[in-house]
Amino acid sequence: MARRQEKCNHCGIVLGVPPEVHVFECAVCHGITHIRPTGPLSQAYNSIYHIADRFRGFINTIMTSSVNTSSNPGYYGATHFGYHPQPQSLRPSYPLMPPPAYGSKRAVLCGICYHGKSYRLKGTVNDVKCMKYFLIKQFGFPSDSILMLTDDREERNPLRIPTKHNIQMALRWLIEGSRSGDSLVFHFSGHGTREMKVDEVDGFDEAICPVDYEHQGKILGDEINAEIVRPLPHGAKLHAIIDACHSGTVLDLQFVCNMNREGYYRWEDHKLPRAYNNVTRGLAICISACDVDQISVDTSALSGKAVTGALTYSFIQSVQNEPEVSYGRLLSVMRSTIRGTKTGIVVLNGPVVSLLNRLLGLDIKQEPQLSSSEIFDIYRKRFVL
Repeated sequence: MARRQEKCNHCGIVLGVPPEVHVFECAVCHGITHIRPTGPLSQAYNSIYHIADRFRGFINTIMTSSVNTSSNPGYYGATHFGYHPQPQSLRPSYPLMPPPAYGSKRAVLCGICYHGKSYRLKGTVNDVKCMKYFLIKQFGFPSDSILMLTDDREERNPLRIPTKHNIQMALRWLIEGSRSGDSLVFHFSGHGTREMKVDEVDGFDEAICPVDYEHQGKILGDEINAEIVRPLPHGAKLHAIIDACHSGTVLDLQFVCNMNREGYYRWEDHKLPRAYNNVTRGLAICISACDVDQISVDTSALSGKAVTGALTYSFIQSVQNEPEVSYGRLLSVMRSTIRGTKTGIVVLNGPVVSLLNRLLGLDIKQEPQLSSSEIFDIYRKRFVL
């Protein structure tokens, strides 16, 4: 049955709605929208709606003007990270989602520097800027179908700050309304970590760290799986590029590619006891910065003095140099590029990396990983977004 496009009155997102539905709940902000009917009753309904809308606007004005910033501590626009708390209005002044209807190619890009913290990162915002340019120029993603969340000091939209809530909202937008033939991308550049969990294959659950994770918590791998992997429809594909420490299996996909330095590989079945990571109908593929017990690092080799993540740098460079690259070739080239640090080809940054290399003469091992919701021949399947 054909669906019509209707806009949520609360967050502005465009949703596909069955023709017989006149009231719907937004899948992103959960606001209730009433659709004005057509036909003989439309004139009377519109008059009533107009009166109600004016009254609602009057009430909103009174309530918004009386909001005290200190009485609304639940929202950390980036409060503890160089920003100030913002009171939540009844209707956001900025729409989180791009205004056009869904397209066949959509992306969510998150870059977090963690300003003012001892664990501050340097290249993460550069990562998402490079990734956006790459997606547009290399694979034809529409600019207004790419949602960027960063804690860049120039970002003024509180809904585009990568808090836990905003990232979750963005992931729901990414998957909402997707269908066969769609290509979805989730790119995250920031801190990653591990938490002990007895029902995981290796005893740990990987997680990403939003800008407010100290107060609101991390986003665990099984949460990301539930948001964008399990709902993936048949015929759609999702690529996650995760530039973070301990990110090897952060999407909790069932199959992990184990490749040695000679390029020989085998797929390992990481099916969890609950078996939830094997229910997606589409194809989900994750390219992560390193194995679950490794750390990822920054590099200044992409654009002179600008710093980017080693994974983001090697990924973009590899695909640009070989447009017809296979997944196996891509993984090998990325690993070789990062391994080139031994000969000084790539300059790695970071206080921990520099200290260990200088004092102990150690090479920090970082090997990009590939995982998938299904098995395929990595040297025959061409990488396409």
